[in-house]
Amino acid sequence: MTDLPVTDLVDDLRWRGLVALSTDIDALAADLDAGPVVFYCGFDPTAPSLHFGHLVQLLTMRRLQRAGNEPLALVGGATGLIGDPRPTSERALNSPEVVAGWVDRIRAQIEPLLDFTGAYAARVVNNLDWTSHLSALDLLRDIGKHFRVNKMLAKDAVSTRLNSDAGISYTEFSYQILQAIDYLELFRRYGCRLQTAGTDQWGNMTAGTDLIHKVTGESVHVLGTPLVTDSAGEKIGKSTGGGSLWLDPEMTSPYAFYQYLVNIEDPLVSPFLRMFTFLDREEITALEKETAQRPAARAGQRRIAEELTTLVHGAAETKQVITASQALFGRGSLGELSAATLRSALVEAGLSAVRSEPPTLAVLLRDTGLAGSLGEARRTVAEGGAYLNNERVTDADQSPPAGALLHGRYLVLRRGKRNIAGVEVIR
Repeated sequence: MTDLPVTDLVDDLRWRGLVALSTDIDALAADLDAGPVVFYCGFDPTAPSLHFGHLVQLLTMRRLQRAGNEPLALVGGATGLIGDPRPTSERALNSPEVVAGWVDRIRAQIEPLLDFTGAYAARVVNNLDWTSHLSALDLLRDIGKHFRVNKMLAKDAVSTRLNSDAGISYTEFSYQILQAIDYLELFRRYGCRLQTAGTDQWGNMTAGTDLIHKVTGESVHVLGTPLVTDSAGEKIGKSTGGGSLWLDPEMTSPYAFYQYLVNIEDPLVSPFLRMFTFLDREEITALEKETAQRPAARAGQRRIAEELTTLVHGAAETKQVITASQALFGRGSLGELSAATLRSALVEAGLSAVRSEPPTLAVLLRDTGLAGSLGEARRTVAEGGAYLNNERVTDADQSPPAGALLHGRYLVLRRGKRNIAGVEVIR
């Protein structure tokens, strides 16, 4: 990893819009300057995968490590059994076996984004290691006495739930105590002096700084990063475009991940370039300017999509995705695409299934929605506006030959330059 001078780190984080809240940003800058600082961020396995929103934290950790600080990535095998209280309703509790499996999956997603070698090697830690043997009496006597209920009630999610019909269980109410224990334990074990998280975790994070101060007399840091939202104010990641944008390629394909980023709104280009890429200021400023002057070119979006897809899914997968994006619209060879990438791309475009032999091209155009009727399909073909596997169609009443099937089962239909549909022939 390329190192960033420590003295420039806080300034860089500010410029990138990654400092929303801090217990004392000047004191943190001084400690980072004196460094190295051991820091941590926690990820709860409340789902089988991390989502796009988690990248803010993962890439902030990467920036801190590149500047010569030591990351602890905490995967919450204990807190994942409880779940941070949501403002709306009680979480469904998952079994220990399910959570343990999700811990392993999330760890595998974190590891490629941090460096586990060298002087500032990252560690993955699991809070189940220090909570599984903690008795209820020890929790109440040694930890609970440091918490004031009135302060715990002031947390936004807690107060919202208290004023709702759903209420809140003692289980979820106690979550902030468990997270505070994490910070204390990491402080004791590794000398951890900084926690990073989104601003929605502010109450949980400061519970940890308060506990450390009460137990040890020491002062430690918290850095809250902003929540990334779209133009409607909705958080990006867990419910994006009608579905979640997961980091697991089986849950959100690399093609779908790339396409989401290529299609982000222009106002998101600047914050995404700054928060999610490791491009320098000069290049980011140039891309911001180009996006403003030539928005149709989508230069900023394309660079964001390429950078982030490479970080999450690797260079080889990103090359396939970019090739697919071009090939579907006639600017590359469909034959170069793997079956998995082609299928993912067609699913995003709209993939219909056909049993046995495919019907005529006119029927396929109608049934895939590229034409409203057989008559419209035939007119489109006659006017030269229909394509099969990027080849112009001349006979609407001809069925695609067996040799046209890509990977023995897929057809790519296109009407005009932009309207795409896929057909899967299942025999």
